Amino acid sequence: MTSDRKPAPFPTREQVLEFIRDSAGKVGKREIAKAFHISGQDRPMLKKLLREMEKDGQLEKGHRKSFRGAGDLPSVTVLRVSRIDRDGEVYAVPMDNSGDGEGPEVHIVAYGRGPAPTMNDKILVKCDRDGSDWRGKIIRRLERDSISILGIARTDSGGRWRVKSVDRRDRDEFMVAGAPPEKLNEGDLVRAEVLPGKDLGLKPVRVTEVLGDYSGPGAITDIVIKRRGIPEDFPEAARRDAEQAGAAPMEGRTDLRKLPLVTIDGEDARDFDDAVFAEPDEDPSNQGGFHLIIAIADVAWYVRPGSPLDKAAFERGNSTYFPDRAVPMLPEELSNGWCSLKPREDRPCMVCHVWIDAKGRTLRSRVERAMMHSAARLTYKQLQQARDGFPDEATDGLQDIVVAPLYAAYAALDNYRKSRGVMELDLPERQVVIGEDGNVARIQQRERLDSHKLIEEFMICANVAVAEALVKKRRPTLFRVHDQPGMEKLEALHQFLRSFDLSLPKGVIRTSDFNRILQAVAGQPHQSLVNQVVLRSQAQAAYSPDNIGHFGLALQRYCHFTSPIRRYADLIVHRGLIDTFGLGAGGEAYESNEGLVGVAEHISVTERRSAEAERDALDRYTTSFLADRVGADFEASVSGVTRFGLFVTLRETGADGLVPISSLPDDYYHHEEAMHRLVGDHTGRTYRLGDIFSVRLVEATPVTGGMLFEILDHPKGTVRQRGKPHRGKRHQRRR
Repeated sequence: MTSDRKPAPFPTREQVLEFIRDSAGKVGKREIAKAFHISGQDRPMLKKLLREMEKDGQLEKGHRKSFRGAGDLPSVTVLRVSRIDRDGEVYAVPMDNSGDGEGPEVHIVAYGRGPAPTMNDKILVKCDRDGSDWRGKIIRRLERDSISILGIARTDSGGRWRVKSVDRRDRDEFMVAGAPPEKLNEGDLVRAEVLPGKDLGLKPVRVTEVLGDYSGPGAITDIVIKRRGIPEDFPEAARRDAEQAGAAPMEGRTDLRKLPLVTIDGEDARDFDDAVFAEPDEDPSNQGGFHLIIAIADVAWYVRPGSPLDKAAFERGNSTYFPDRAVPMLPEELSNGWCSLKPREDRPCMVCHVWIDAKGRTLRSRVERAMMHSAARLTYKQLQQARDGFPDEATDGLQDIVVAPLYAAYAALDNYRKSRGVMELDLPERQVVIGEDGNVARIQQRERLDSHKLIEEFMICANVAVAEALVKKRRPTLFRVHDQPGMEKLEALHQFLRSFDLSLPKGVIRTSDFNRILQAVAGQPHQSLVNQVVLRSQAQAAYSPDNIGHFGLALQRYCHFTSPIRRYADLIVHRGLIDTFGLGAGGEAYESNEGLVGVAEHISVTERRSAEAERDALDRYTTSFLADRVGADFEASVSGVTRFGLFVTLRETGADGLVPISSLPDDYYHHEEAMHRLVGDHTGRTYRLGDIFSVRLVEATPVTGGMLFEILDHPKGTVRQRGKPHRGKRHQRRR
């Protein structure tokens, strides 16, 4: 009898990859055939598909004829510790044959026995994947790298040299063994190698490099730059190229010099890489629509592929911004000169024209090379005041032709943003203001005006239009991607939200689902807490030639085009546009995504390095500002819960510090990671993310940026019933 059962459809490449990545054990051709019910005459088709996927770089051969997705990791592999973040969380990358780390970053969530690993340790790790995130558990340590520290040298009362590490995790000082270098002076920043020594007493170090006096204004930024390994000086060849740069020719460019384009930046900005203009669309079929012009500095004209300038820019990956200065991606001759859209000066630019309808949806776009002449350099505050009816001398003559059309177009773009369901997290940003003497004058919440949002929406609109243009031409490029939250993070978030009688839908998650949660807690005491936990559940944005969309912005295609002065990714996109649309010299073509994989990984790493450096500097400047207030009391909220204590944020300044678990009332404390809390085993005393306490500053160390607090009004505990089970990680008793 003939079966009526229809054969299973042959799997797509995406389905095969998903199956391999979701499978816990070894996956070979036999396992794939069984999973998709492939038999008989279809087996050669499967063999051919797998061979093609391997040839195209989608699959890699693993152990014993198994497969894994390109860029995936074996379940057990050797990693090198690549970074340790401000919360003490450890991250590692795979080792290649040269000993350098390449591939996905793995969050080490379990250390096994012994102390936490340190930088450059080689470790054998069991890995698993949660969406786009990798986690690892240490099986054993294979090799510990010789430890090098960065610290401040000083002499003690006996004239012996000591070194205080600038790393807040190093609580104790180090003792300089042997004779110190002759040029060593009190207060010098030094590099030192930690030597083998006894467990008792100070650990010995040997000073390997004296970096000079770091005691004056700006010392904090200098220390962070050295600690994070951010390149400061440009190679001579790159600087020479920048110094020899001149005006770009008009040939091959559209003349936009009579158009009143304006730059809008912060008050302390020195480089102006974008200018904007808007006008009602003259097309009668687009009533209420607008024509937007977003002009971006033509960095590709000056920074050619493979040149000394290009190599220096690639090494940095991006500019890094500190409270007192910036470390630019390009020499100042370009970043503040020929590539800065200064007012009333001719400047070459790349221009994205975008036509939107009354609802803010893009109808069409066009990219060209042009020459512009900025009508004004405006600040966000100036523009907002002009909009609110208080123009100054610079904006008075621009009200009708510039200000009003910009805000009208912004209203349309904002409507489209809301219709997409873009995630709307409410998290204030801290700003350190440096006085004329180089010291911290004040710490304040960064201002957030409609003018800021206006520029953001114009830039997003241009970034989307450019990404769409390159995709239509089937040209490889760098996308700015943001994956959906991984399943494990979502499950932890589900558990957390249930404690507030809130819930997310099962299955496919959308940004609108998160917004519904955020709107439900708006104005509630736990608003900040829920915003923080939702943020921590999100994947990290990155650069990739493989487009997976931008989840947070609810966009299918998105790239970075609008800041080539300070981001190498934007320069790559500019070069691709120039080559694709035949816009002259300075373009570059990539034949496939493979050529961009290394670039994407590198600039994603340098972006994280800069972000960590900027946070590091912010913490150190804040600690310096509060150092003379040791013993003072503050109101603070719990901003982080770890196995070793609570991170708290002061409401007055936004400063962060640690409440060590040893300072909590005596008990066995369990770290319930999913619920973001510490719970006393005996008393049930609970400390959770978002709790508000009165705290006292007990220690502030500007050298490390570390502050220690103690809680003054502990929550009341309730003695647990004997034998009642308690979930969570048990923490050893602390006093």
